[in-house]
Amino acid sequence: MIQIKGVSKLYGNKKALDNVSFEVKKGEIFAFIGHNGAGKTTLIKSICGILDFDEGEILINGKSIKSDPIACKKEMAYIPDDPGLYEDMKAISFINFVCDMYDTPTEIREKNIMRYSEMFEMEHELSNTIKSFSHGMKQKIALIAALSHEPKILIMDEPFVGLDPKAIFDMKEIMRELVKNGGTIFFSTHILDMAEKLCDRVAIVKKGQIVKVGDMKKIRGDKSLEKVFLELEA
Repeated sequence: MIQIKGVSKLYGNKKALDNVSFEVKKGEIFAFIGHNGAGKTTLIKSICGILDFDEGEILINGKSIKSDPIACKKEMAYIPDDPGLYEDMKAISFINFVCDMYDTPTEIREKNIMRYSEMFEMEHELSNTIKSFSHGMKQKIALIAALSHEPKILIMDEPFVGLDPKAIFDMKEIMRELVKNGGTIFFSTHILDMAEKLCDRVAIVKKGQIVKVGDMKKIRGDKSLEKVFLELEA
């Protein structure tokens, strides 16, 4: 699980995050939504140990991302909105490189690489260099690499951007399977109708502050998530 306790982050005099607190429980899909510049990516990178933060604490299954970052990172996989892969590597080399960092056993990685590359229709592209791929294909390689080492926690920043309709469908099925098996998913998205149908809980951030957090059905009430969001942004 992810516990975020009073986290604040300053960029100069601007507070990108202002005393943010909530938790993401084991076995749930949790959506993090807000307008551009609201603080979503800043928090996600802080959770993953990419960005430092000025106040508060972030715990990954009880371990501090500040004091024990390696142990925390072993629990999770992070997929950014821009994959940022090593362009000159072959796709299969990159995936194996990621699996090596997580000490993924050969039998597990081979099984998962085969499964996910076939699912995302990339099995015939693995021997090609990443620089030859479209944005959507790079996103698929990032997903295959992340899923192949079987993370307990999956953290994603706009994971559906660039994916084709079949890949989006498959990714939703993978997310449901992961949490059914005890995993945890935390992701940001601008696709609010998808978040509404897919997620157990949601947090809405505005100007670095959490304005709503809780069970998706309770947050929505008799409205759509889109309407709730637009009313809060008005």
